[in-house]
Amino acid sequence: MTDPRVARYAELLLDMCLGVQRGWQVIVWGMPWARPLLEEVMKQLAERGAYPLLRLTFSGGSYSHAAWVRHAPPDVLSQPASIDVHALQNADAWLGISAPENTRDRADIPAERTSAVQRAYAGAMSRLNNEQMPWVLCWYPTPALAQEAGMTLPAFEDFLYASCLIDWRAEHERISRHARLFDEAEEVRIVAEGTDLRLSLADRRMGVDAGTGNMPGGEVYVCPIETSAIGTIAFTEFPAVRGGRTMWNVRLRFSEGRVVDASADSEEEFLLETLDTDDGARRIGELGIGCNPGIDRYMGNVYFDEKMNGTAHIALGHGFENMGGTNESAIHWDIVKDLRAGGRIELDGKVVQENGVWL
Repeated sequence: MTDPRVARYAELLLDMCLGVQRGWQVIVWGMPWARPLLEEVMKQLAERGAYPLLRLTFSGGSYSHAAWVRHAPPDVLSQPASIDVHALQNADAWLGISAPENTRDRADIPAERTSAVQRAYAGAMSRLNNEQMPWVLCWYPTPALAQEAGMTLPAFEDFLYASCLIDWRAEHERISRHARLFDEAEEVRIVAEGTDLRLSLADRRMGVDAGTGNMPGGEVYVCPIETSAIGTIAFTEFPAVRGGRTMWNVRLRFSEGRVVDASADSEEEFLLETLDTDDGARRIGELGIGCNPGIDRYMGNVYFDEKMNGTAHIALGHGFENMGGTNESAIHWDIVKDLRAGGRIELDGKVVQENGVWL
């Protein structure tokens, strides 16, 4: 029997997150494990008079299957498929449903091959990155995700739906108050053990993710001045994960906006390769503050962890043009810092959050 929450989930994605209208052509990217949600999405798109453009994959990558990325010649990796480009440039909305069977399935793919594909599709994906087209990426509960979080599958299902099926309009109003604090400031400082990082916010405005963009939502975020980052940040509470690789105790030192020193206790070579993806990979494209009260523990999934109440995250690489960001890169890599035990956020020298609690 299908979980009744699946229908509510699909309705949330199509109505609040995307605002699907009659006649829309919607790219629906998903994995076989998500079939119950995919079927419900197809049904509800039909009821709204919209057209689904279904794209199935077995292992991650929003426009490339892992087996293809492993074996395609370099010159093919560096050129996007013209049909996919046409779809991305002309679709009315994009819906991604991630339901991995193995969260480490792409761990053997060299960073340069993954980066080549990301660079190839960067132009076509710009409509999503700059919010010129409605989009949402969500998750469907699978045994692999539950195992990654250290939970049983039923417990993970309850957790996922509890963090998504909430009153997002009320959440938007609540966390918008936090966003206004940043809008009134010139500089943000993040302080914790091994961390003292300053970023300029001059003339940059905060965005509010409360039911749009990613699901679950629950963050405020900004594109800091690209040349302003100075200081250090130590991600010692949670690992940084990218492409199925796990990097423990990542430490970054910034000067004039660039990472000038980087280390990790594991996968350090992969970390350095990723930072050398292109000129923009060593700059901060986004600073985000987690605000979702339903997420209070590490899940091993950055799309949940970056929304965790009492955390901050930086994204190395691409910034958001529609928010004033000018940094360009093939990567946009979120890494989460826990501030709940001895951390604080200052705005223009005034402490506004301490130990994960807003003051």
